[in-house]
Amino acid sequence: MTKDVLVSVRGIQIAKQEGSSEPVEVITAGDYYKKNDKHYVIYDEIVEGYDGTTKNIIKLQEDCVDITKRGLMNVHMVFEKNKKNVTCYQTPFGSMILGINAKDIRIVEEEHDISVAVDYDLELNYEHLADCKIKMAIQSKKEGSQFRI
Repeated sequence: MTKDVLVSVRGIQIAKQEGSSEPVEVITAGDYYKKNDKHYVIYDEIVEGYDGTTKNIIKLQEDCVDITKRGLMNVHMVFEKNKKNVTCYQTPFGSMILGINAKDIRIVEEEHDISVAVDYDLELNYEHLADCKIKMAIQSKKEGSQFRI
C-alpha cells in the first residue's frame, strides 16, 4: 500500500422506531501508513456550511477499529467486537454521550486495498438509537482497484 490513498467511508443508521435509514458517504484523499501491525489512515473532512475541517485518524487492527475526529467535531470512537464503548461526541450543536457496541468487524487487507465493514448498535445518551453499519475502502491512488464496498 502506498502513502497516498483514496478513502471511502459509508455509514448507514437504521432507526428501529421509524425503520428509516440515513446513508452518509465521504470520498476523499488521505495518507496511509502501517506501524506495529496497525494500519493508520488520516484525512481531512469538510462539513458543508461550516468553516474549518475535521481531521480524521482511523486505526485498524484485528477486531478493532479506532476513529478519532478533531476540529469542528471531536470524538474518539472505539469499535471492539462484542464490547461496548462509551464516548463524548462534541459537535457545533453541543455534546452527546455515544454508546458503541460492535457486533461484527471485518477487515480484509490486500496488496493495494483494505476493506472494512463494521456492524454496531448505537446509543445516544444511554438509549438505543439505531443499528448501524460502516463500510470503508482504502486504496492506493495509483495501484488500487475500484471501490468494492
